[in-house]
Amino acid sequence: MSRATLDTKCRLCRTEGVKLYLKNERCLSPKCPIEKKGAVSPGMHGAKRAKKPTDYGIQLRAKQKAKRIYGVQEKQFKNYYLKAKTLSGLVGENLLVLLERRLDNVIYVTGLALSRSHAKQLISHKQSFVNGKQINIPSYTVKIGDVITVDDTVIKNMGDKANFTKKDFAMPSWLQMDKSSNSIKVIAFPTRDSITKEIDENLIIEYYSR
Repeated sequence: MSRATLDTKCRLCRTEGVKLYLKNERCLSPKCPIEKKGAVSPGMHGAKRAKKPTDYGIQLRAKQKAKRIYGVQEKQFKNYYLKAKTLSGLVGENLLVLLERRLDNVIYVTGLALSRSHAKQLISHKQSFVNGKQINIPSYTVKIGDVITVDDTVIKNMGDKANFTKKDFAMPSWLQMDKSSNSIKVIAFPTRDSITKEIDENLIIEYYSR
């Protein structure tokens, strides 16, 4: 699994021109570089006016943004696209649903981890469980009926930093939380309405259809 430093993660957000929320609380604080400097591309020429992007450039940026949001590598991302093509329905929506069903994403969007990279770390350190079985594969695809938990020490260490404890936290509609055990049950598959609007899946499909 590739790793990115804190500074590298900030550069990724600046490259895409939007917050990708790769560092949780720092992204919401005044320390966020986009809050301080705006969405200026990294590098010595970042503040200069950029050339008008080509259609290919726009499609590439959409694909790169999705990759970075979910924290997957190029080959893995293309494999998701190829699998999405074999499923019934719209390819773009199928792609996003497959990405949303990754175990690391589920642990993050339910507030059991501070970021997707934190979720990956918990999983690789064997602190996550699906139906009581230890799973150490971040890309594991959850199914309807699966129950996901993390080690109790993880919840204790996060304390009030855990997103699911905050009043304004909204649990995704396709997931259900049992607060008595801090466990998550998959009750449905995600729909396009429940997935971030920051990703334009149509541009990604156009990129791979060149």
